[in-house]
Amino acid sequence: MGDFDDLNTRGLVLVGCGRMGGAMLRGWLARGLEPGAVTVIDPHLAPEWLDKGLRVNTGLPADPAVLVLAVKPQMMAQALGGVPRLSDTLVLSVAAGTTIATFEAVFPGAPIVRVMPNTPAAIGQGISAMIGNGLATPAHLDLAQTLMGAVGRVVRLDHEDQMDAVTGLSGSGPAYVFHLIEAMAKAGEAQGLPAALSLELARMTVAGAGALAVDADEDPAVLRENVTSPGGTTAAGLRVLMDPDTGLPPLMARTIAAATERGRELGKAAQ
Repeated sequence: MGDFDDLNTRGLVLVGCGRMGGAMLRGWLARGLEPGAVTVIDPHLAPEWLDKGLRVNTGLPADPAVLVLAVKPQMMAQALGGVPRLSDTLVLSVAAGTTIATFEAVFPGAPIVRVMPNTPAAIGQGISAMIGNGLATPAHLDLAQTLMGAVGRVVRLDHEDQMDAVTGLSGSGPAYVFHLIEAMAKAGEAQGLPAALSLELARMTVAGAGALAVDADEDPAVLRENVTSPGGTTAAGLRVLMDPDTGLPPLMARTIAAATERGRELGKAAQ
């Protein structure tokens, strides 16, 4: 795997191997990263990782290609037992809500890429948004994209201040979809379906429609219209859902605005 040659030679350090860090590590190993090239720093490492040939909770390599931070900065210094000196190492952060400036203060002169993934990354179905600092070269950004591509799709942002909206939309978004499944299942029950059956119908309908939307790669409005025959059942349901005052559009706008604004507040508080 040519993508990982430099990593296999110089090493990759992963600080924090919880759900997100673990999902990324699984993806990298499956794509050709050698276990012996990986140093994992996590005092609470799950037992499943201990017999994989990884370097665990040990000294860092002299000049790693990448330092991946999957923990908050305040936990990072503690986990590393002090901050290492880096010469030519890409710092890749997936720590939610932590600004590039925060890491620039810790790693002066380092190329830094900040990434916001989401939880479907755990099954390789994530979407990650990334932005680099002024020292991150096109090669650094390509490397970050390759690493995040192991757990799903990757988009690049133009400005870091877009990250709060990304957090409100795709970072928090899986929870909105889980609640949609809950609400659809309850509504099916209210129309006389057994609870377990209604949940199965709701779950697979949302999962299938999402997969179709990605596979078709078409305007979702077109996909919606394809399902909707004039005067039919779908049209009757959509009349309620699409109401401009009481329907889903204003509700979703308020939901994502609230999450985005909270992200801004948390970002300011952390500085």
